[in-house]
Parts: sequence; structure tokens; C-alpha cells
Amino acid sequence: MFPTRAAPTNPRRIVILLPCCIGDVVLGTATLFALRRAYPNAHITWAVGRWSRPALDGHDLLNELLDTGEGALPIHSVASLRAFAAQLRAGKFDLAVSLVRSPWMSLAVWLARIPYRAGLDSAGRGFGYNIRARINPRTVRHEAEIYLDVPRALGIDTTDCWANVPVRESRSGDEPYIVVNPAGGRNPGMVMDSKRYPPAELAEVANRIARAVKAKIIVIAGKEDQPLVDAVTAHLDRPPAQFVGVLTFRQIAALAHGARLYIGNDTGLTHLAAAAGAKTVMILGPTDPKRYAPFAPDAIALWKPATVAQTGVAAGVPTDWDWARDGISVDEAERQIRKFLGISRVL
Repeated sequence: MFPTRAAPTNPRRIVILLPCCIGDVVLGTATLFALRRAYPNAHITWAVGRWSRPALDGHDLLNELLDTGEGALPIHSVASLRAFAAQLRAGKFDLAVSLVRSPWMSLAVWLARIPYRAGLDSAGRGFGYNIRARINPRTVRHEAEIYLDVPRALGIDTTDCWANVPVRESRSGDEPYIVVNPAGGRNPGMVMDSKRYPPAELAEVANRIARAVKAKIIVIAGKEDQPLVDAVTAHLDRPPAQFVGVLTFRQIAALAHGARLYIGNDTGLTHLAAAAGAKTVMILGPTDPKRYAPFAPDAIALWKPATVAQTGVAAGVPTDWDWARDGISVDEAERQIRKFLGISRVL
């Protein structure tokens, strides 16, 4: 075990390490907020992968982004370990804040010779850090709270630190709208299509809420998700506006921010909407909201309590998940959303 040391008092150059994935990166912005509040004059860089970079582009609490490549982690061989350590060393950082549970990341930060190395230590994997936030992987806690353990280990106050993304302008218009995203469950680290609420049921939830709030429906998704969009729109009361693979993350944040409601699965864009201040509903199935619910004040997670992996998505893809048997019903989803919006059943 490497020796520990006291936290720095006034670091000048900080690097946050969390390359993947979009939802994780958005949840990590609560830690960014804590660091910026504690060190207002520091130069803060985020080491992020190309898949997740759009979630951070233009973030007003960051000074710079460091490209870690296409993969979930920049380290996949001894050569890439050395290359990434050299990349970190070139940044001349005083403080590294690692939100990654990886012994390879721990080793890379140590090899980079960064003086203050704060990071998550799960089952000894944070051996290379000299300021350690020790966590138990089997204790069910929210991911954002786990990340915030690192600034807490630095002695930083984390009160009122939420996931956050800037919204430059909010979409507005005469007709209210709700945003529905049927996609999710796919990123460079994992494919888990079972996260997706069935299209017919999602459409019915959207229909009921749109009627209740007298709003039109806008469906968004990635360019590869047109079949999902088609499956949802086939069950909607009227054809929705569609934005499939054409919006930037900043535009999605603005669209969500101006909506009467955003409805999505446990996926990065739902976290993005919540972090943008949108009124957000996340529908979860084989993942536990205690770990993965939106980390924002104006968002709710819909979930029918079920037996899911104690260690979260790290346990892999569930083989026996069945939405009809295990998932939340349309009636219950409607009830909870109406309560969230403060609208009665009788209109």
C-alpha cells in the first residue's frame, strides 16, 4: 500500500478522472461543483472519453477537457498505461480526483507523479492514491454520493452539490410539450437493452400525461434508435415531433429544460435532462434507483421494487428480467407522475 498524505490547501491544477459513460459523467458533475466551490481559482480539467465528451462540452465550471480516446477506459495494455500516464504528467497537475474503480487508473495516476492523488478505493483497487475514499462495493449507495466521497476525503463540504449541466437557452413556444426518449442501455462499456421500458407501455404513459397537461409529444433518440422511435410512435395518439440523431447534447438539455416533463429510461440522456433542471421522470427496471436515480432536486425515479444485483451494473446483464412481470405498470407510472406534477385524475 502506498503512503497517504494530507489534502492540499490550494491546488492550482486539478484533473478529474471519469472517462465513461454519459450517465456516470453527468452524475460526476456534482463532484465538479464541489471542487469548483472549494477551489474557485483552480484550473480544472476533466479526462473524458469521446463517447461522453458531449455531456461536458462548454461546461462553465471546467477549464479544459482531456481526450482519453474511444474506449470506456484509456488503459487496455501496458503501452496504453504508459501513454496515459505520460499524458497526465504533461498536464502538470497538483491534484488528481479519480472517480474510477480501476487498479489500472490508480496505477496510471501514480505513474504520472501527481503529488496529490485522491480517488475511490474499492476493495484495495485505489492503492495508487494517497488520499483515499474507501468504499464497500456491496453497500448500495447512489453513484453520485460515492463520487462525492472523494471530495469529502479532501475535507470539502458537499452540501447541496447536485448533478449539473449548463443550459444556454431554453426552447420555448406557445404549445407546451413533453419529451420522451425510448432509448438507452448502450455505451462503450456495456449493452443492457433490458433497461428500456417497452415501447407500447411507454407510449401509453406519454399519451396519458400529454392529455392530462394538454401538451404535445416530442420524441428524441440517437441516430441508431429509429426502430425504437417507430415502435413508440405507432402507439401514440397523434404523430409526434421527432428529433432522431440530429440534436447535440446542449440542444437536448435546452429542449428538456423547456419541457413540461421529460420521460426516459435509466440512461445518460435522462441524467442529462435532470442535470439541466428539467422536470424529469426516469423509469428503471433491472437497475436500482438507490444507485442510479437522477441526482437532481426536480426529478423522480419510477420503479417496482425487484431483486436486482447488489453490485449494480458491474454484475453484468441480467438474464431473467421481464418487464411484464417485474416492471412498473402503466397505471402506477401514471399515478406517480400525476403526483409529481401535482395534477389530479379528474380533469
